[in-house]
Order: sequence, then structure tokens, then C-alpha cells
Amino acid sequence: MTQTLDGRHIVVTGGTGALGGAVVGKLLGEGAICHVPNAHAAAPGHFPYPAHERVKLAHNVDLADPAKVDAFYDGVPDLWASIHLAGGFTAAPVEKIESASFAEMMDTNARTTFLCCRAAIRSMLAAETSGRIVNITARAGLDPRRGSGMVAYAASKAAVAAMTLAMAEELKGKGILVNAVAPSTLDTPANRADMPNADFAKWVSLEAAAEAIAYLVSPANLAMSGTLVPLYGRA
Repeated sequence: MTQTLDGRHIVVTGGTGALGGAVVGKLLGEGAICHVPNAHAAAPGHFPYPAHERVKLAHNVDLADPAKVDAFYDGVPDLWASIHLAGGFTAAPVEKIESASFAEMMDTNARTTFLCCRAAIRSMLAAETSGRIVNITARAGLDPRRGSGMVAYAASKAAVAAMTLAMAEELKGKGILVNAVAPSTLDTPANRADMPNADFAKWVSLEAAAEAIAYLVSPANLAMSGTLVPLYGRA
């Protein structure tokens, strides 16, 4: 895929996170210009590309606020693709889940994805150009029976999967391809710290996930849409 993304503008939400950094790095290697919304006033210290000439950081962008999301996308020229990695995870037995906690999980994962998809699609349709959208669901969103304490998280990620399929169907024939990846456990420093006794070799590497996402947003993807790509590693 060398240079297939050369000069193309791509949004990466959650781009300052562990997976986001890997995805941004992969896209930069393909020549893309990455627009990264950040909820805070400055990029976190672990983000490896704060001063890269093709990384456009936008601070204080609340992805659950439709006005801020729309304003951010309005500032992205010639949008080619939008990748939605921003989200969160909490686990609790169903009898201990508070209504506010359930709503927060839905906001963090499903609402932010919807608002960013909507803004990206509006931009692409207005420009009458083709484009690519990639969401991130999860293995739990496709198979909620795996694990315990996953009710709120699984519901929010299942909503992302359902939106992906519905949007892909609605946008048939309009040149916008909509897909999602569904990782199991990603091999991140945070996950290693939380599960020090796990077999890390069975987890999905950030590089493998970034490679799959990069293909889905590339012009080489001519027809793949409405697909939920399982990234389960050896689990």
C-alpha cells in the first residue's frame, strides 16, 4: 500500500491512545495527513507525534458534544476517511450497574461513534466524494456471552456494530464504505498492567490492528463495506 494514502486527510479519534498512536504511525507511513481530536488542553506525554508536520492536533474536543464534533469536522479539508477509536471500558456485575454508569458507557462508545460518523458522512456527501469510515466495536459486541461483568460494555459495542451495518446499507452506491474492526484483548501497556498473569502472546498486537484499519481506509479497498472484521489473535 505504499503511498496509496499520500496527501489524504484522515480523522483518527482516540488517536492519542495506545491503538490510536499505532494507527496514526501506520497512516503517516503511508503518507496521510492525520487529524486527531483530543479531549484535553494538550496531548498526553506518551503520544509520539505531537510535533509531526502531518499530524493536526485539535484540543478540547468533546466527542460527545455534537456542536464540538461538527466544528472539528468542519475544519478538516477534503476528508477522505474517518477512524473512530475513542471509547472506554468498564466492567461490573449487572446487579451493580447504576443507570448513570450504563448511560456513560453508551455515551463513551456509541454516542461518540454516531456523532463522528454523522459529521464525516455529511462532509463526504457535501463534497460529493468517495470516502471510508472505520469504527471500532469489540469481540464482546459480537458475542456478549464471553466473560462476565460485560453487560454495559457489550451493549455499547453492539450498538456500534449495528450502526456500522445500518450505515453501510444506507450509503450503498454513494461511494462511502463503512466497516468496523472487532478486537479481542489488545496488547497495550494498560492491559498488561491490569492482567499481568495473562498470556500476552494470545492478544492482538497494536501493529496487526493498525494494519487492518489502514487497509479498510485505503483506496485499495474498493468494495468492502458493511463488514465487522474479527481481530481475535490466538484467543
